[in-house]
Amino acid sequence: MLNRFFFFCLIAVVFTPCAQAQSPKYVHLSQFLDSLAAKDKFMGTVLIAEHGQPVFQKAVGWADLDTQKPLELESKLRIGSVTKMFTSVLVFQAIEQGRLSLDQSLADFYPQIKNSEKISISQLLQHRSGIFNITNRLDYNFYRTNPHTEEQLLAMMLEGGSVFEPGTKADYSNSNYILLTFILEKIYKRPYEDLLRSQILNPLGMKETYVFGPIEVGKGEAKSYLYNGNWQEDLEAHPSIPLGAGALTSNVSDLSKFASGLFEGKLISTGSLAQMMEMKDGFGRGMFMIPFYERKSFGHTGGIDGFRAFLGHFPEENVTLTVLSNGMNYDNNEILIAALSAQFEKEWEFPDLRERAISEELMQKYTGTYTSTQIPLQLTVENKEGKVAIQLTGQPQTVLDATAEHTFELKAVRAVFVFDPDQEQVTLKQGAANILFRKKQ
Repeated sequence: MLNRFFFFCLIAVVFTPCAQAQSPKYVHLSQFLDSLAAKDKFMGTVLIAEHGQPVFQKAVGWADLDTQKPLELESKLRIGSVTKMFTSVLVFQAIEQGRLSLDQSLADFYPQIKNSEKISISQLLQHRSGIFNITNRLDYNFYRTNPHTEEQLLAMMLEGGSVFEPGTKADYSNSNYILLTFILEKIYKRPYEDLLRSQILNPLGMKETYVFGPIEVGKGEAKSYLYNGNWQEDLEAHPSIPLGAGALTSNVSDLSKFASGLFEGKLISTGSLAQMMEMKDGFGRGMFMIPFYERKSFGHTGGIDGFRAFLGHFPEENVTLTVLSNGMNYDNNEILIAALSAQFEKEWEFPDLRERAISEELMQKYTGTYTSTQIPLQLTVENKEGKVAIQLTGQPQTVLDATAEHTFELKAVRAVFVFDPDQEQVTLKQGAANILFRKKQ
C-alpha cells in the first residue's frame, strides 16, 4: 500500500547463499544484486520459480541492522498491496458461494458513502468507484502508525468524498479494498485473518503469511529502512489501517505458492480467475497485467513503510517472479527487468552504479528553500556529506543520486530533480507531473 499523493512515505554486504546450484544464466543477476547491496541500493529477497519450483533465489542485506542479522530466503517482510490479490480471491470465493455478486451495490453495506448506490463490488475490485483514497491524505505519515476503527476510516472516506463519477474511469484507491475487507467480515461474521487462513493459507500450506503485528526480528521478520545517506529504520504502519488493502506479511516462498495455487485453480474457478485478470483502463480485479517483451504476467506491486514487493506470474510459461525488499534506494523496475532478462535470456546491460561527485561551488548553489505555485509544499535542499538531500513539508529527508549535470534522481520512485542554479529553481519530474520550485529570497 503506497501513499500515492507523493513519493515519500517511501555498511557491509551480507548475503545468504542460494539453496541449490543455479543455472549459469543467473550469474549476472546474482552479481547485480550483490552490487546493489554493496552500494546501499537494495536489501531484499528474490525468487524465480518454474512450474512452482525455485530456479533462482537469493537474499542480500540485513533483516536488522542494529543486531547485524542478515536477511535470509525465509525472512518475512510486509508485502503491502500484494495483499489485494488475497482479498480479491476471498471476494470471488464469496461470489462462488452465493454470498456476494459482482454487480451488488455498495449501498447494501455502506449507504452513507456518496454514490454508494452507483458503486458495485466489481468497481471496488477494479478501482472504478471514485471513492477518495485515504492514504492520499497529507497526514498519512502521521496517522499510519496508530490503530484505527472502522468508524474512523469511514469518516476519512466520507470527508474525502467522491473524486469522480463511479464507472467513468479507474484510479487507484486503497479505500476500495478496506471496504471490501469490512464487507467480507460482515457477510461471513468472521475476522479477515480467519477467512484468509481457512480459505487460502491452510489449503496452500502457506505457514509464513499472516496479518502483521509489531515487527519481531526473533521470529524471522525483517525491519524496513529508508535511505538518507545511510539506512535508517522506518516507522511501522498499524495493520488496522491497510487491512485487506495491504496488511500482510509473507516471504518469497509463500508468495510463490500462492501464485501457483491461484493459477492452477486451487482457490477459485477458471471463470473467476478470468474475471480477476480482465483488464479495464489498466486495472484488473485485484491484479495488474505486467508485460515483458512479448510475454504477459499477472500480479501486483506493493509498498508500505520502507517495504516494497512484487509478485508476477506468467501463465503461459508457468513462471513466477517474487521480489520483496525492506530497503529500496533504486528503481525497483530495473531489478525486475534484470531478473526477467535472466529468466528469459534477454540481452541486458549491467548498469553503471558509480556515484558522481558534486563540487562545493555547485552544492552551495543548489542548497536552500524552494516553494511552488503548483503545490502547497516547501522543498528544502541541503548538503549531506557531499550529496544532495531534499525534504518536502511533512516528509522525511532523502538523499538523491547524481545522474547527470544538474540532474538528480530518487530512483526508488522514478522521481527526477533538475536544477537550474542560474535561475535559482528546480523542477521535479515524476510520471506526468512537472512541478517547478523557485528558491526563496
